[in-house]
Amino acid sequence: MSILMDVTKIQQFIPHRYPFLFVDKVLSIAENEIVAIKNVSINEPFFQGHFPGAPVMPGVLIVEALAQAAGVFMGYHLEQQGQSMDDKLMFFMSIDQVKFRQVVAPGDQIVLQVNLVQKRGSIAKFEAKAKVDDKVATEASFMAMLSDKVS
Repeated sequence: MSILMDVTKIQQFIPHRYPFLFVDKVLSIAENEIVAIKNVSINEPFFQGHFPGAPVMPGVLIVEALAQAAGVFMGYHLEQQGQSMDDKLMFFMSIDQVKFRQVVAPGDQIVLQVNLVQKRGSIAKFEAKAKVDDKVATEASFMAMLSDKVS
């Protein structure tokens, strides 16, 4: 099933907000995959210090963008089952096989491709790639857990 989701809808599935929301739009969600976009702007606050005169998006924030796309994926599928992310958060459990293959800079558009590999109960395993101009910039495998919010 292919859909288009804007940032307003994305914010219904994950709690992240400016300056820590790294998914701008969802191009498609299928049974085991989400494809989303992160537009990289020079106005990102991290560029002030990473690196002055040679702005580079921190790799850990690219991995965070992939994880946020996975969170949107999980939230969407919960909604399809009549449930909600309102009382849940998704947390990293492990991150493996991370590779940074090219620099991401202001003006780039990152295509976030996240595939669900396995799901057991509240734990899910994902394989993910972040691409710029059809070239892999970052790839990783990670596990995440849906958990009830702690108040």
